[in-house]
Amino acid sequence: MFQLFVDRKEELKALSEHYRSKKPEFIVIYGRRRVGKTELITHFIKNKPNIYFLGEEKSDKENIKDMQNIMANSLSDYEFKLMEFDSWVELFRSFLKRIKERFVIVIDEFPYLLKQNPALPSEFQKLWDLYLSKSNIVLILIGSSVHMMEKLLGEHSPLYGRRTAQLEIKPLTIFEVREFLPRYKIKDCILVYGCVGGIPLYLKQFVDTLPFFNNLLNIFLKRDAILYSEAEILLRQEFRETAKYFSILKAIAFGNTRYNEIVNYTNLDKTIISKYIQNLERIRVIKREYPITERKEKRKNARYVFSDNYFKFWFRFIYPNKTLIEKGNSKEVLSIIKEEYNSYMGLLFEDIAKEFMWRTYPFHFNRIGRYWYKDNEIDLVALNDYTKQIAFFECKWRDVKQKESIKILKELKEKSSHVKWNLNKRKEYFGLIAKKIENKEKLKKEGYLIFDLENFESI
Repeated sequence: MFQLFVDRKEELKALSEHYRSKKPEFIVIYGRRRVGKTELITHFIKNKPNIYFLGEEKSDKENIKDMQNIMANSLSDYEFKLMEFDSWVELFRSFLKRIKERFVIVIDEFPYLLKQNPALPSEFQKLWDLYLSKSNIVLILIGSSVHMMEKLLGEHSPLYGRRTAQLEIKPLTIFEVREFLPRYKIKDCILVYGCVGGIPLYLKQFVDTLPFFNNLLNIFLKRDAILYSEAEILLRQEFRETAKYFSILKAIAFGNTRYNEIVNYTNLDKTIISKYIQNLERIRVIKREYPITERKEKRKNARYVFSDNYFKFWFRFIYPNKTLIEKGNSKEVLSIIKEEYNSYMGLLFEDIAKEFMWRTYPFHFNRIGRYWYKDNEIDLVALNDYTKQIAFFECKWRDVKQKESIKILKELKEKSSHVKWNLNKRKEYFGLIAKKIENKEKLKKEGYLIFDLENFESI
């Protein structure tokens, strides 16, 4: 069970503090499907008086009856089971009369209930204001529809201002992958992270006694494999016109990251494509990136990139080759992936290097990201707006010899001179992050920030 809660200590700590508060609590938890919300909450409520209810796509009356049965079983009260309730408010009011101890009530997949009863937020507002806010209850609402849950928290929602806490459960980072795959070296963990990100359910599909590409064949390239069709299932749950979304995601997967590039690749109407992109941003599949030095109020140089590695991999390698997989030519697709995977990992390694920087913190920076302006691009720039320190990094998903390292760092210094951020007032650092770097200690003595997978391994 431990694997399911890798790096969830902060979330568990926060939930425990609210439980110990002895005050009524209303907590909203959300995050993309498969990220481990239910496992987290199951772990939290263990050994506590609790009601756990999973919302389903059935009528409101049926869901109320199902919750009533769970409450009756918890109370061991047969009479309560036979009562008739027409609303959630009546049901909870009657339940609250029958309990005295601290109780956790969890409603999982709350958006399913909303689909059947759009007036539910108003009903729960009344429930909270009249009864739960005066009770000894910890109410937890969970949802996988990120947009719907954020709307529930918004100022136009009847529940606005009622919550006492909210948690967005995010995927694990590269540095937790090792705990799922302890026999893998860090290089193999990075390869795994490149195709499934930090989603616990997906990480559990890998067998760390098998080579990485054997795992890919088994869990992606077979028609009955969970990760072969997962992307389609998740997107169809969120959207109706999936063909347009698929077209946009394929465009981004093949390097068309600017708005005009996406429009040209997809041939979709320019007037409607923004809406589809915004919807994909809302469900955390893609995100908008700007050069790290651009001030928020002047941002306009946007790129659209995947924020979810599973979708990135699926639209780069699975979706374009579905016909081959359906025809049983999985090994041919595997050959394509093997040939192109290192190139695919190049840009992704920059994100991994960014996470490494946040973990090791080689100097005091408060922002880090990519930089680009016209033809000038730098893989990573870390900066401190207060001390005017700035570090420039090149990231290489390959081994680098000493002579090449010197050349890369020289070119990096040249590119950095074009970055118009606190010119003549800043303290500069230069660095290289790669798979393996020859004579890295010598480069470090010369003042460079040098890291390779040996440093990642130590984390």
